Order: sequence, then C-alpha cells, then structure tokens
Amino acid sequence: MISVDDYRDRVAALLGSSPATTLPLAAAAGLVLAEDVRAGVSLPPFDNSAMDGYAVRAADVGRAPVTLPVADDIPAGRVDVRPLEAGTAHRIMTGAPLPPGADAVVMVEDTDGGTSTVTISAAATEGAHIRRSGEDVLSGTVALHAGTVLGHAQLGLAAAVGLAELRVRRPLRVLVASTGTELIDAPAPLRHGQIYESNSVMLAAALRELGCEVEVVRSVVDDVEEFRKVIEPKLADADLLVTSGGVSAGAYEVVKDALSGQGVEFAKIAMQPGGPQGCGRWQGVPVVTLPGNPVSVLVSFEAFLRPAILTAMGHTDVSRRHVRARLLEAMSSPAGRRQYRRGVFTPSEGEVTGVVGPRGGPGSHLLAAFTQANCLIVLPEDVTSAAEGDEVDVLLL
Repeated sequence: MISVDDYRDRVAALLGSSPATTLPLAAAAGLVLAEDVRAGVSLPPFDNSAMDGYAVRAADVGRAPVTLPVADDIPAGRVDVRPLEAGTAHRIMTGAPLPPGADAVVMVEDTDGGTSTVTISAAATEGAHIRRSGEDVLSGTVALHAGTVLGHAQLGLAAAVGLAELRVRRPLRVLVASTGTELIDAPAPLRHGQIYESNSVMLAAALRELGCEVEVVRSVVDDVEEFRKVIEPKLADADLLVTSGGVSAGAYEVVKDALSGQGVEFAKIAMQPGGPQGCGRWQGVPVVTLPGNPVSVLVSFEAFLRPAILTAMGHTDVSRRHVRARLLEAMSSPAGRRQYRRGVFTPSEGEVTGVVGPRGGPGSHLLAAFTQANCLIVLPEDVTSAAEGDEVDVLLL
C-alpha cells in the first residue's frame, strides 16, 4: 500500500500551475491574482471633505463663535470648484472636492447650518476633516500583489484604482464522471438493485466552491467502450478528469479496465475509507480516479484533490485547519491505515483544544453522518485504538 502523504504528492504533481487569463472583475471573485496591480490613480484622487459641513480657512475660525458668508455650495461630484476667498465659507458635502484656499472643514454639527451665512460655534484646526489625495494609495504604486486571493475588498480596491479586469490564474476546467450500471439519475423511479447517483453532485459542488469550472457526465454504465465513447471527446476541453467508482478489485471495474495501461496507475492507499485510488494521465490530461462509495469520495477529495487544485490555481493556504481535541468516546482503527472518521468538534472555552465525538460508524456508505459532521477525526497508521479522553488530531471542515 502507498501512504496517504506519498499519494497526495503524486496527485499534486499531476497539476502544474494554471495559466494566467484576463477576466472582468465580476468573474474574478475567489481567484488568485497573477500579476501585481499598480494604481492608475491615487486614492483619494483629490483632497476631499470627510464630513458634511463647511470648507473654511482655519485662521478665519480660530476664535468661535464666528459668522461667515457662504460663497458657494459644493456637492459630491462637482468638478468646477471655485477657490475659497478669505473670510468666507463654502458649504461642502462628504466626498466633495476641497476648494483651493481651504485648509479645514467644520462639520455641520458645529454650525447653525446656514446657507447664505453660517455661524460656526467651534474653532477649526488646519487639516481638520480633510481626506488628503493619496493617503490610501499613491498613483503608480502596487495596490495588489500577485498571489493575492481576490475577495470583495480586493475587487473593490481594483475597481477604485480604475480597473475593469484583472490577470488571474485561470479556473481549472474539471470533467467529473460517475460510473456504475446501478446508478440512476433522480427523479426517475428506482428498480430493485438500483440507487440514485449522488457522487457527481457532491464533487461538482465541492469543485465549484474552489472556483473550478465543472462539466458533469453522470451514471456511465459499466462498459469499457461506452466509457471511452462518452469521455474521450470531452478531454480536449478539460484540465482534469475526476471519476468515481469502478476502481476496486471486482469484475466490473470500468474505470480501471478502461484506463489501465493508458497512463493511469491504480493502487491501494493506506487509509480508511478511500483505499482504492488511481491517478495519471490519459491522452495528456491529468486523471484522478476515486472510489465509488460517497464517504470515500468526500474523504478522498479532502485528502488529495482539494490541496492539489488550490495549489494549481495559485493559492498558498491550501490546508484545512488542524486542532487537537479530547475524544468523547472510544474509537478503534485498522492497523497500518490512516482512518478518517466524521465527527463533531466543540471548542472548549478558555482552551486551545476542544472536544470531539465521532458521528456515525466507519462505513463508507454512511453519507447522512457526513452531513451532520463539522470535522474529520484522524487516527494515524500506528494507532489501532483511542480511549475516551485521549487527544486526537481533528481536521476542521
């Protein structure tokens, strides 16, 4: 058997860096910036008011109260601002450009709010309530660095410095195929011996959460020629093929039969669930073949696919958070295999660690237990039992 860590390295090695592409801001959320972004304008681009109030010369209101004539009105967006003459005030709104000659803004709460004259009740200091040009970002400087994950704040900054599109690491195009003659797509009625197909739904959703573009082929029957006929024409548009089912040691393992000797190697991984796996290249396209049971699919995705795909798309933080927790009940694990059990983790107040209890049994078909879990309890290969109260490693989902 191959260790989990060695197999993770094999899967990661299949995927190189995703190429850079240019996308509009609206399509770049969650992706990784491929090159530095330099500001085309300063932020703010001009000196402006931080308050609704009055633009003044601080020397004119050094002693309050004082009454000044209001010589102009400056709403936000005005572009033809007149200079401020000594001994006068301009009514000004938040974000409006500061008139030449003004060196302070008095907020409206410190005035009587007049429109022809204004009585100011508080002295103003030079620079009060003024946003200076470039105090946030200077034109020509790097506003966002390559490798930045583009969240809403980063996209907002890109828009604020005048960009409508960005160079990003292109989302991986993933072809997902589920196999098994027993699989039926809902809502068709089931006959005895059939089950509803769910693996492709789970995988597609998990991949899209990472930012991938996904095409799905559901419920391919256990026939080698049919598998090749359905999948081969779609490979040209895929960066990665992910299959589920058909990789074990049975008589009708369609993926194993179709891809053995075609560049894909199959192996037994020292883990539970998810032992039978395969990876390699088929017609030059990276392929990862997962087992058929749904919990095996989800655990395999967490252990192998998620970190490899995130790395390929330029992310550096690709690991789930690990914590230590005390077991609420005893557990056992097969010798020589790393066991992943669904669990519920509860942080302990005042402690770095928390407590965790398994949810459901170890069976790889128990999908409902996964929906109730918020973590995976990880028992290493050299541990065959853990007692209540023992500390264990927990992978937070």
